[in-house]
Amino acid sequence: MDRQCSMLVINVGSTSTKLAWFKGCEPVVLETIPYRSEEQALYSSMRNLIPHRQAGVLDFLQKNGIDPEGIDMVVSRGGLGKPAPAGAYEVDDAMCEELLEGKYGQHPSALGPAIALNFSKSYGAQAIVVDPPSTDEFHPLARFSGLPEIERKSAFHSLNQKMAARRLAAKLEVKYEQINVVVAHLGGGITIGAHQKGRVIDCTNGLAEGPFTPERAGSLPTLDLIDLAFTGGMDKKQLQRRLVGEGGLYAYLQTKDIQRAEEMVGGGDEEAKLILEAMAYQIAKGIGAMCVVLKGEVDGIILTGGMAHSELVTGAIKEWVEFLGPVFVFPGENEMTALAEGGLRVFLKEEEIKRYQDAGARGICIPTRYGPPPPKP
Repeated sequence: MDRQCSMLVINVGSTSTKLAWFKGCEPVVLETIPYRSEEQALYSSMRNLIPHRQAGVLDFLQKNGIDPEGIDMVVSRGGLGKPAPAGAYEVDDAMCEELLEGKYGQHPSALGPAIALNFSKSYGAQAIVVDPPSTDEFHPLARFSGLPEIERKSAFHSLNQKMAARRLAAKLEVKYEQINVVVAHLGGGITIGAHQKGRVIDCTNGLAEGPFTPERAGSLPTLDLIDLAFTGGMDKKQLQRRLVGEGGLYAYLQTKDIQRAEEMVGGGDEEAKLILEAMAYQIAKGIGAMCVVLKGEVDGIILTGGMAHSELVTGAIKEWVEFLGPVFVFPGENEMTALAEGGLRVFLKEEEIKRYQDAGARGICIPTRYGPPPPKP
């Protein structure tokens, strides 16, 4: 096609809506609209938040002189939908219903597809989501946890990991589907994935596994965790907050800011230095594990995400993993660009669009004979 695709990109999060207007893959206007948590508390359900967030989108278009009739495509961050392979999915009523009712988990990201669908119905633009957070391409062996009652689940930074892997493929002048890479997304959450010929066949869970992060505890010794749960004087919500939100770097240093932690190291704080090194050490161990998943056939190791801006952190990780393969650093989360690039692949017919209804949610794959005995009648 000889004309550029006009795209509205929507990324709805808990405390903000990020908006951008792209011509092709070039951002023309970007804006972040903050939302206070107390504003959200005024609404009794996720559905009731749609008009509020949607008004912000329309105001963004109006004040920047963007004609909604001229938008070819609306690309939204996906929500917590049914587990399915990565790719571009058409937004439809079935998708939005499941996201808004929270069938697979409640999160404000469900608002983005709903807003995109309303826009599509009003102005005729195609509405899609790209590489949603519920992306699931796991190898069957990756699903076993050690207990039949608990299955490992795919929950990772799909958008940024896939984009970083494609960026490396372009650098190597091959297709993403032709290479094996390990991608470590380093941010408030950390996920480390094994990308085998275009599929993430295993990955640490961003909320419950892997290295500790600036605010999350990551994997923990299970018996000690049980002791903490029963003797730590915390209820379930307090313990969950301790693990996700008040764990990791914050639990040790009372800061989630990697720059502040580096300042502490620069000021001679030996404890802060040791803790940052420990985080880098755990990240390196996770990378090593994913190299094993790929049987050592690794074309590259990628460090990406906001924390990849830290030379102290990336430098420490490199010392541990460089013997496993070449290391590439692509800092930043780049979610808006990743969404736009996915939209452009669809627009140029380089990628087929998928239907949400066809992406059947997978069930527990562990054979029932390994499970606990059935209850007595």
